[in-house]
Amino acid sequence: MVRSTLSLSVVVLGLLAAANAGAQAANDPAAGTPAPQSDFTLSANVSLASQYRYRGLMQSNNKPAIQGGFDLKHASGFYVGNWNSSISWLSDADPDVSSSVEMDFYAGYTRQIWGDLSVDVGVLHYYYPGSYPSGFTKPDTTEGYLGLGYGPVTFKYSHSFTNLFGVPDSKNSQYYDLSGSFPTGVWGLALNAHVGYQKVRNLDDGSYTDWSVGLKKEWDGGFTATLAYVDTNADRNVYTSAKGKYLGRSAAILTLSKAF
Repeated sequence: MVRSTLSLSVVVLGLLAAANAGAQAANDPAAGTPAPQSDFTLSANVSLASQYRYRGLMQSNNKPAIQGGFDLKHASGFYVGNWNSSISWLSDADPDVSSSVEMDFYAGYTRQIWGDLSVDVGVLHYYYPGSYPSGFTKPDTTEGYLGLGYGPVTFKYSHSFTNLFGVPDSKNSQYYDLSGSFPTGVWGLALNAHVGYQKVRNLDDGSYTDWSVGLKKEWDGGFTATLAYVDTNADRNVYTSAKGKYLGRSAAILTLSKAF
């Protein structure tokens, strides 16, 4: 399934290269009148992370993860996108589960509504392709979200319309996310900080808080490196894998990415 993620990234890169070549040809004086600029923008990204954490919880059993996706945006503010990552948490929980990739599909609308105040509203579906044993609650999840941004700070509320990541009877769970990114003025580094609260319905002691703090460095050409400390107060009795690993333990995570 990781190979599928890589193939998707190659296809996206090919589309971007073709679009760039077309744009250069359209603006070549020798080719005649330049074509009008498109209202659509296509971008892509690929990353290698020392491990994958989501909402503070271990997704790849402390092992590296390869990730990537693309976004198609319209000048009006509407967008659609896809993001993918290698995972192991499902097969770690049950060896009869074959899923080893997470595929996220989302669509939404964002715009500046007043000065530095922005809004972002949309729907996101988490899809985990693979085979599952009888009686296993599938982890596929659909959430709606509403985000507000002001300057370097954003607040985002997510609400599940389905069971949450395989937890039975957990529809209408919520996640609250407060994040910020602040330039330090030193070597071009930005300080990233985050705190979130996951409310899980109908799971005793399943709700928890996660937080992170880290540094990000961007270079010309779309290269970015991020080093972050991640931690949670998730209950060990609830969030310990079948392999005996505490999924909410603290960790330092290094991520290298390239945007196109």
